Amino acid sequence: QVQLVESGGGLVQAGGSLRLSCVASGRTFYISGMGWFRQAPGKERELVAAISWSSGSTYYADSVKGQFTISRDNAKNTVYLQMNRLKPEDTAVYYCAAGRAFSTVVSGTGDYWGQGTQVTVSS
Repeated sequence: QVQLVESGGGLVQAGGSLRLSCVASGRTFYISGMGWFRQAPGKERELVAAISWSSGSTYYADSVKGQFTISRDNAKNTVYLQMNRLKPEDTAVYYCAAGRAFSTVVSGTGDYWGQGTQVTVSS
């Protein structure tokens, strides 16, 4: 199995930045893609960004294009989400997910999930 541990969430003022990290451990050779999802109170979980572990190809939700950047460090089995110009509507629990196929993550599902990290943006 694969274990995912997120970090980097917190409270930030609108316009600020945060960088989330997700470290994968265990059978990481299963991973072909990773992504970040978020779920705000009363809303459904949504895919924010995803990245192919091998090619580095990326996918972004329209709502975060130009604002968030996903990247990976294969040597450290870590994926990052750099979030800039944060807005109150970005407030949510952010989850890291990994899939045995990149398409699995992009389609909105994942084979492995982290426990989530809270991001709160104050106005």
